[in-house]
Amino acid sequence: MTTPNDALTYVYAAAPLTTGLREALMGLHGIYGSPVLFVTAPPGTGGPAPPLAFATSHVPRRDFNESALKNHFEDLEWLEDVARAHHDVVQALSIHATVLPLRMATVYQDDDRAGQALAEQHDAFAERLAQLTAHTEFGVKIYLAPTAAPAGTGPVPDASAATTPGKAYLQRRKAQHNAKEAVYSQAQEAAGIIETVASRYASQHVRHPAQSGTLTGPVENVLNDAYLVPDAYAEPFRAAIEAAVGVFDGIRVEVTGPWAPYSFAMPTVERQHSAPGEEHGS
Repeated sequence: MTTPNDALTYVYAAAPLTTGLREALMGLHGIYGSPVLFVTAPPGTGGPAPPLAFATSHVPRRDFNESALKNHFEDLEWLEDVARAHHDVVQALSIHATVLPLRMATVYQDDDRAGQALAEQHDAFAERLAQLTAHTEFGVKIYLAPTAAPAGTGPVPDASAATTPGKAYLQRRKAQHNAKEAVYSQAQEAAGIIETVASRYASQHVRHPAQSGTLTGPVENVLNDAYLVPDAYAEPFRAAIEAAVGVFDGIRVEVTGPWAPYSFAMPTVERQHSAPGEEHGS
């Protein structure tokens, strides 16, 4: 497959080119509705069968060259559309094959350059894919409900001591603070229990920064963990987590998944750096 002059090669994921992957690619569309294809390493440069492949699409150079991407990353609507398309492709492929998701907006100048990059990193990709086989990712998050601000007319915890409006206000603030501390304490205890229970099922664990802003709305996210779980333990993992945290009534625990293993696409020591082989069109 050649790449048009006005297009770049966008890579969603690496995966073994099995029959299941070929079937998953049929009729699959990605960013801007473009068909999802595959690129393999040049003949003689790949490893043993089945060869590895990049799941790819051709995207407009004008939107995915380096300077355009810098501008687009400030456009939340564009970013959301691309992220959703990227995620949908990776999830669709993950149902049929073990996939190694690549970072969103990983692009190469053309199919040939993508194939060369795949060949250069074949061993690293193959090793990682072997570790991810028959595993999926689950997310576990803890949310706190917003604490109500002290109202001027609400009940005073100790009415006998609140002889003035100022003292009443301070008592309400103190009660609010104590309530918030109690909820934080619950969240901390729940986080410890989750980690202990999850370790019985999961093979790897990543703690992401807590989310904020539009991702969480009015509630506060205080735990944002990802676990790599063998397929055989997927349901026991979920059931054990939900049972363990059912005793806490001041927090909300959310278990999501199974997902393609985004959080485990790279070994732990490499997760803080750029995705291997990533380049941007110019």
